[in-house]
Amino acid sequence: MTVKIIADSASDLSQEDFSSLNISRVSLSVLINEETYLDGENIEPLYVYDEMREGKSPKTSQVTPDQFETVFRQCAENKDTCLYLAFSSALSGTYQSATIARDAVLDDFPEADIRVIDTLSASFGYGLVVKEAARLANEGQSIDQIVAQSQYYAEHMEHIFTVDDLEYLYRGGRVSKTAAFMGTLLKIKPILHVADGKLIPLEKIRGTKKAYKRLLDMMEERSIDLKDQIVGISHSDCLDNAEMLADEIKERFGVKAVEIRMIGAAIGSHTGPGTIAIFFPSKPVH
Repeated sequence: MTVKIIADSASDLSQEDFSSLNISRVSLSVLINEETYLDGENIEPLYVYDEMREGKSPKTSQVTPDQFETVFRQCAENKDTCLYLAFSSALSGTYQSATIARDAVLDDFPEADIRVIDTLSASFGYGLVVKEAARLANEGQSIDQIVAQSQYYAEHMEHIFTVDDLEYLYRGGRVSKTAAFMGTLLKIKPILHVADGKLIPLEKIRGTKKAYKRLLDMMEERSIDLKDQIVGISHSDCLDNAEMLADEIKERFGVKAVEIRMIGAAIGSHTGPGTIAIFFPSKPVH
């Protein structure tokens, strides 16, 4: 029996990822310039970043229960087992939308196997968990095996990141106006991580180069052994910096691979251009 993997656009997976791994996508919405778009479908992240540089403040909204119900119902009608790995419930109501839709479909198809997992992850850290689930599904693993491995990976997925301009976090309500002003004035680069699915500030570093160095040091502090592991980097329109960090990570940690993705319109609407995030397992996977 086919296990259908579903993810939302906050995974920051590329179109190639969705297509090559046979992952179904549901999209968050982005509201900008009085127009509503579907993240990953009819809006480019670069458009959002350019508009944010011009002072615009895009808004986002969760995937609706109706969007999920369409996908879940199709799986039930095809008698496919269905696994939706969700963007952190602490950052979006998308997980709740999925559970509402699942219950509605199960009312009509009580024998359907529809699983919903809250990964408590975001951006490409979430995307790496989805990719692993899709790999297992394509190998023919059982739904229980896929769920167990996905949960383990998600529980041990580290997220650390820094933003280029505190103004964007202020617009999103993450820091005060005074903190944003002083941070910009002093060239402060906050380092944050995700804990229990929430964004948590960790440190404040002066200068971009020092912030990047601190990210690499944190990787060493927070992991047991990164040799032969996959590390993810996501960026919002700063590919050169992402590639530079990827080279340093390969040399320093002997990782299996470093995969780079652009931060999508939904996540990028909150972090702003110039963000760099690194995702890696705190314990070996595979």
